[in-house]
Amino acid sequence: MTPVQLRVTAVLVAAASVAMECVNIWVTAQLPQPSYTPLPFAPEDVAGAAFPVLGALLVFQRPRLVIGWLLCLGGLCSALNSLTVNLALLDAARGWTVLPEVIRTVAGVSWKPTILFLVVLLPLLYPDGRLPSPRWRALVWGSVAVLAADVLVTDLLPLSGQRYASASPHPLRFWLDMLTNAVMILAFASLAARFRRAGREERGQIVWTLAAIATVIVPWVIGNPVWWLASFTIPLVPVAITFSVLRHRLYGIDTLITRTLVGAGLVGVIGGVYVAVGTASSLFLSDVDRIGGLVAALCAGAFFHPMRRLLQRGADRLLYGGRGDPVALAAELGRRLQRTDPAGGLAAALEVLRDGLAVTGTGVRFQGGWPEESTVGTLGEVARDIRLVWHGEPVGRLLIGPPGARRLPAAHNERVITALTPYVADAAHAVRLVGALRRSRERIVTTREEERRRLRRDLHDGLGQSLSGMAMSINAARLSLRSSPEAAERMLGELRSGMDSVTSDIRHLVYGLRPPALDDLGLAGAVAEMAGPGVDVEVRGELPGLPAATEVAAYRIAQEALTNARRHAGAAATVRVSLERGEDDLSIRVSDDGIGVPAGRRSGVGLASMRERAAELGGTCVITTPPEGGTVVEAILPVNLNVEI
Repeated sequence: MTPVQLRVTAVLVAAASVAMECVNIWVTAQLPQPSYTPLPFAPEDVAGAAFPVLGALLVFQRPRLVIGWLLCLGGLCSALNSLTVNLALLDAARGWTVLPEVIRTVAGVSWKPTILFLVVLLPLLYPDGRLPSPRWRALVWGSVAVLAADVLVTDLLPLSGQRYASASPHPLRFWLDMLTNAVMILAFASLAARFRRAGREERGQIVWTLAAIATVIVPWVIGNPVWWLASFTIPLVPVAITFSVLRHRLYGIDTLITRTLVGAGLVGVIGGVYVAVGTASSLFLSDVDRIGGLVAALCAGAFFHPMRRLLQRGADRLLYGGRGDPVALAAELGRRLQRTDPAGGLAAALEVLRDGLAVTGTGVRFQGGWPEESTVGTLGEVARDIRLVWHGEPVGRLLIGPPGARRLPAAHNERVITALTPYVADAAHAVRLVGALRRSRERIVTTREEERRRLRRDLHDGLGQSLSGMAMSINAARLSLRSSPEAAERMLGELRSGMDSVTSDIRHLVYGLRPPALDDLGLAGAVAEMAGPGVDVEVRGELPGLPAATEVAAYRIAQEALTNARRHAGAAATVRVSLERGEDDLSIRVSDDGIGVPAGRRSGVGLASMRERAAELGGTCVITTPPEGGTVVEAILPVNLNVEI
């Protein structure tokens, strides 16, 4: 059979088992309450539902592994046995005698395969589907022979029809029961032999299952009145088997396992509370039994939510260790982010994410390749690549490495990623802001030092040399004033021309620091004068009173935008300038209907200069080409500043 056919078959077996158990619930409700359990079902009923379902899940992951098929078939036989036994009991209790004899025979026969599959073959073949050694084959065939003889003697011989008529047992029944018990003991002894020769991984698989089996054996050995507690511990056996076999292959099944554990625990605790309160009310409040039942239900309900949280935390800790709760991981990350600076927050977020997912490493690749990729652990091959977005703005990509060594790979990965990705995006955005601020400060310092160097060079090489020459001309004129007035006159004329040149140089230096038109005409007038005729300048709002830094930045951005428009937009283009004062910002918009910015063209010095001037003040500058054509330069600058340039 193909893997698909095997999976379909396992699902059908599990569905048939669950359907029989559903019918069995109705049949059990028609029978008198048994004395050995206060529950409306028996341990065999739980086995008939839990083993096939988890066996089908195991087959779905590994269709060729015989362990899953043993769980499916053993659970199916257990469900069939429970249903047919209860049908026979109901038939006898009601005196119908309408069921055929074959139902009673099936009730007896179906229990033997259950023992064979779940109690003999499962311990012998667990966990890899192979016998510990060829010597154990004799036990397999011996158990088949003993159980076949038991079926023949007890159920198929003519005496089998007297089984439910309280007839005397067959003389061979005692010896067959002894041999069956011996076979089961030897089958479990094979686990000890396998454990002694197993490696660390296989020993862990065996220990998990033995611990679950112990929770069933202890109530069984004690017997009445606690045997019914095995109804709550029987599901732990297939859960432990599935968990141990698939702990390196589970991608989603662990969620079902945790819910099974939580559900079984809730049924056990709530059922125990209900039974305890109900029993106490029947002893002490026998006259008001209805009120006692209500009190029992209320007490059981009061324990529900606290126990569910406690059991969920325990199941997560069992499967994932102490770091399986996404809410706890998010809380821990929040605490770590509060204790770290913005630059170190990303490393903390990636470390918590790596530990929560139990992967080899995590990292962030930033948008545009800057800053450099940040990594925690050994990323290696990227298993997941997730887009990081901060308030609609792409920040980068979250890189998740392959799973590392853990007890159970994570179906809870999506929960962890969903819970922690916003924190990672915030931390990555903070790193970008810190990096941009650092680069901006570096550019400001560099620009300031370059400006100082330029001023020093201009003052030393230009103005300084001119003043030195003028001083020498004054000395020469003084010496020749009496002896040669004509020469002195000529020198003083040249000195006057030199002073005009020095004045022009000083004016040029001053204009480079701050355009004088801003002081003479204000921002609106300075921009209008600079734009010249043919350029529409629109002003909205009150521009006087702006910080000097904002005025200079707005003037320089408008100047550069107008220069680019005249140079690149085309001769027939119409240029418009708009200045708008808001409550907290100043908007500068320079647009034209020219040819626009060619696609793929890299930003030049002028465009970068406009962006840097806006960023220095904490503003923004965007250069776009609208669909109708042309170029739009729009800058937004803050007006509430405490610094001036």
